[in-house]
Amino acid sequence: MKLSHFTWRIVGLIVLLGFTAFFFVPVIWVLLATTKTDVQLTSSGPFSLGTLSHFVHAWKALFGFQSDAMVGWLENSAIYSFGGVAIAIIAAIPAGYGLALTQFIGRRTLLAITLVTMIMPATALVLPLFLEMNSVNLTDTPWAVILPFSFFPFGVYLCYIFFSSTIPKDLLSAARVDGCNEWGVFRYVALPLARPVVALVAFFAFVADWNNYYLPFVMIASNSKLPVQVGLEYLISSTEAFNPGNPGTGAQLVQRPELALAILVAIAPVAIVFMFAQRTLVKGMLAGATKE
Repeated sequence: MKLSHFTWRIVGLIVLLGFTAFFFVPVIWVLLATTKTDVQLTSSGPFSLGTLSHFVHAWKALFGFQSDAMVGWLENSAIYSFGGVAIAIIAAIPAGYGLALTQFIGRRTLLAITLVTMIMPATALVLPLFLEMNSVNLTDTPWAVILPFSFFPFGVYLCYIFFSSTIPKDLLSAARVDGCNEWGVFRYVALPLARPVVALVAFFAFVADWNNYYLPFVMIASNSKLPVQVGLEYLISSTEAFNPGNPGTGAQLVQRPELALAILVAIAPVAIVFMFAQRTLVKGMLAGATKE
């Protein structure tokens, strides 16, 4: 017996709703956990709502932890991420343009190396990067994180796809006829047309840099220089549930509502950037999909 088209749509909808619940239910739990006390998290229902006063208490406790350590971690993440994004854009845009629209010896080899590096797990490069940074005495400095963050082969490949499929070569040739050198063609013709892919590269680089945990964990030893993702691991190690049988337990440590709030604070910058950049990101992803 064949199922009707309507039945298949219902089945597909149920499957999609199941996947949606699988990913969003933990997020809802984290949101609600910030409004409860540590005792309420274990005694009340998982989706019960706490009070605003408990949220305020968790906020004060989190940002008062170890002399405002959370603020310092957020500042470090911003410095590392924006520094890495800036250098990644400066490097990726000209590299993608050169690979797409110029001919030189070793071009195909460089493109192949870019593709291989793009699919290589980032953790496989951590040890060589650490040894390299250690050899020039840059470990435990911001540059030990910013410089590896600026290495973004995926951004180079995105720019290569954009320039090779979107920029008309006749337009570039016309600019050369008008007297522009290669730098002028890139600066005044190709780059203004590449704004969507520049925004796309910047967004992907920012998300990758902000969420990177392993590289800063290896490179940075000082607690005051940690980014927020590594700081979360430090908070987890400092988390201790309240024990009614031992009133002193957990008095100086972060409890679970503060940890849930820390998770929300850590992901908030990426969510905010995505909300304000959606239209630009869509233009960047669709650039080159059609040609007039």
